[in-house]
Amino acid sequence: MRARAVGRPRARATAAAVVLAAAVALAGCDRGGHTDLGLALSTMNNPFFVGIKKGAQAEAKARGLKINITDAQNDPTQQINQMETFTSQNVKAAVINPVDSDAAVPAVGVANRADVPVISIDRGVNGGKVGSTIASDNVAGGRLAAKTLAEAVGGKGKVVFLEGQPGTSAARERGKGFEEGIRAFSGVEVVARQPADFDRAKGMDVMANMLQAHRDIAGVFAANDEMALGAAKALGSASGRSVKVVAFDGTPDGVEGVRNGTLTATVAQQPELLGRQAVDWAMRAAAGKPLPREVKVPVVLVTRENAARFAD
Repeated sequence: MRARAVGRPRARATAAAVVLAAAVALAGCDRGGHTDLGLALSTMNNPFFVGIKKGAQAEAKARGLKINITDAQNDPTQQINQMETFTSQNVKAAVINPVDSDAAVPAVGVANRADVPVISIDRGVNGGKVGSTIASDNVAGGRLAAKTLAEAVGGKGKVVFLEGQPGTSAARERGKGFEEGIRAFSGVEVVARQPADFDRAKGMDVMANMLQAHRDIAGVFAANDEMALGAAKALGSASGRSVKVVAFDGTPDGVEGVRNGTLTATVAQQPELLGRQAVDWAMRAAAGKPLPREVKVPVVLVTRENAARFAD
């Protein structure tokens, strides 16, 4: 009898320990499965968007937030699916970097119907309810690029323009700024312009085709570093020397291109700052705080003289 009396409490204690351990494990799974914030990037096959990702991750970590970052691989339909995933995870807010400003409207609609606040980053959305758009001042950057290129070619000569991905606000705004800025230089003629979709390989192909028709160009403006580096490859030894090349983004490869003279200059964005601010404004939206319609992050001109400061 004594042995059985001692055994029962031990059995009960063991069973209680098992139940407690299971409860702790379950609670841990609930915490691990919770997501505070979703970030839908258009692509991660571009150093600029990798920079946004790094900034967002750093800010989320500093705030103790769990963030789900997805890559749409430049497919707008994937962003709809990704927004559906975010809403199923009961995120507090969602950030979208649209593949296309029009095609992103249904993705934003998914979040709107679930009452999830939405912030857009780098590119605007042409519809739906978006709390705020955080982006570089692309129009001002386009004007700065035009001035830089015009001065680099001595205020006269033929230049070409490699446009970004059609349908994106970034491409449209940089183009608008460049057009406005280049009009101030009557001796500079834009003889060709064509989209190269913010892509390095396409930039090389488009530049090669332009050279067939315009062998006497003095300069190139490419609406991002990737296209500029592609154009530089097509230009060969002329790039940055007899043909001045001005880019936009300030990615590590772009800055290195400026340092080694392949590119004349690049208008630098601050992608990690954009990523950090996106998390900040998304959490403000989640808290119901009033937001400005737009948040403009300044751009900075990188030249060979100051490129070392931007090398990291």
